[in-house]
Amino acid sequence: MTPATTPSPTSTAPTAHQVWARARGFLIVVLVLVIAGISFAAVRSGGNHGQLDPRSTDPKGSRAVAELLKARGISVTVATTLDEATGATGPDTTLLVAGPNLLTPTQQHRLTEATSASAGRTLLIAPGVRAVSRLAPGVRAEPHRAVSALAAACDLPTARRAGTADMGGIRYTTRNTTAIACYPSDGHPSLVVLPDGQDGDTVVLGSPDFLHNERLDQQGNASLALQLLGSRPHLVWYLPSLADPSATADDGASGDRDGEEAREDTGSESNFLDLIPSGWLWGTLQLFLAAVLAAVWRARRLGPLVTERLPVAIRASESTEGRALLYRKANARDRAAEAFRSASRARIASLIGVPARDAHTSVVLLPAVSARIPDPDHDLSTLLFGPAPATDTALVLLADQLDALEREVRTS
Repeated sequence: MTPATTPSPTSTAPTAHQVWARARGFLIVVLVLVIAGISFAAVRSGGNHGQLDPRSTDPKGSRAVAELLKARGISVTVATTLDEATGATGPDTTLLVAGPNLLTPTQQHRLTEATSASAGRTLLIAPGVRAVSRLAPGVRAEPHRAVSALAAACDLPTARRAGTADMGGIRYTTRNTTAIACYPSDGHPSLVVLPDGQDGDTVVLGSPDFLHNERLDQQGNASLALQLLGSRPHLVWYLPSLADPSATADDGASGDRDGEEAREDTGSESNFLDLIPSGWLWGTLQLFLAAVLAAVWRARRLGPLVTERLPVAIRASESTEGRALLYRKANARDRAAEAFRSASRARIASLIGVPARDAHTSVVLLPAVSARIPDPDHDLSTLLFGPAPATDTALVLLADQLDALEREVRTS
């Protein structure tokens, strides 16, 4: 006797081939983006070091002015920590601080102490309200103005020889009677020179634009940059960084108030986008466009529904129960109630002789039902055309009342 074989149940889980067919398009797009990003970063990694960096060949970099200074015998050293910057100060050194707003109050005080005793030159690039008050006492920052070609309008020999230059940005006022103010914009200078009485000085600049590669050959930018940065045989180009160990080494004397002010300086006086390399901005834009294209691709129209024979027979009760469970999972009491009422109206209309096209029209169906049942137990309008039940209990009650109405119509 041959044992009966039980047919294996039909599996609805997707096979490995189906999963791969669905996902391969998306994976190919991701792979192309990764390869493009790596290639883009590799191509640009050689010369891109960030904004106002003497090693950067980007339009916003400053390698051009650094190379011109080296050609004139000026040594250019890049410092990335406060210890490197303060340790290199001296009477024969120019210290350029590219981002004074990134320094904490303690770092700013240390820098001021080192530069005031060095008898050298210090250039501060666009210090904000709090930074300039610590690094250049007696100078106050005024509202920002657009960078444009401005005349020197002062007696500073360096500015007079350079002539018109791309200046502006943050403007300054000072109470120091020995200060020299140049390149005014709307009545306030964007370049202030503060002599310290020891053959040294502090130069406050409202904008770094004249040092950028893309602007160096315009106006008198190159002359002004070479004179300001090349007055000493050594130039230390200080690029403050939030990763500098001294940034987290504030002692108790500075207190929590100084720490909060440092965070305010960093957040309000410097543009956050300036801290992000340009490649990351373009990369983010490309990823956004790729996401939009992927969404459009995945949301494409699938065309009209196609009927096909089911591989197995499904009993009506199982289909009804499955649909009910879906309604319950979605809390779709309105759709369930409408399904109950629509089916009841259709059956009642056939019992009382109302045409099928008028079964769901209240002005036709309700008078006919009222004529069949003169004294109904419930308000027919609410029962057959009312709002959706608010709870599951009310939905069950509605189903019972519709069944009772149908039985009453049948027996009347």
